Amino acid sequence: MSAQNSAGIQTLLDAEREAQKIVQQAREYRTKRIRDAKSEAQKEIEEYRNQKEEEFKKFEAEHSSGYKKAEEDANKEAEVKLAEIKKAGEEKGDKVVEDLINATINVNAEVPEKIASKA
Repeated sequence: MSAQNSAGIQTLLDAEREAQKIVQQAREYRTKRIRDAKSEAQKEIEEYRNQKEEEFKKFEAEHSSGYKKAEEDANKEAEVKLAEIKKAGEEKGDKVVEDLINATINVNAEVPEKIASKA
């Protein structure tokens, strides 16, 4: 019976070793799958980020061109107004200077009505 117990114990030990091998393989497989899943997730994140960056650049290009056009229009309008002001200055500048000189030279002193009525 001792040989039979010894054979039974040996069978149990062999089964335990086989179970440990299976468990170790399962752990290695799980670890590999986790690494693969992380790698796949990282690739998907990178693809998604690139896609969103492209969408943003496209959106920015579409909308910034409108700002450029508005800026160009504003610059053109400002140039037109500036030309009008310069033209008016050239046409009426001498008269304005003459009127200012006359106003400083020819002083017409008048008593304000409020002060004149009190006196």
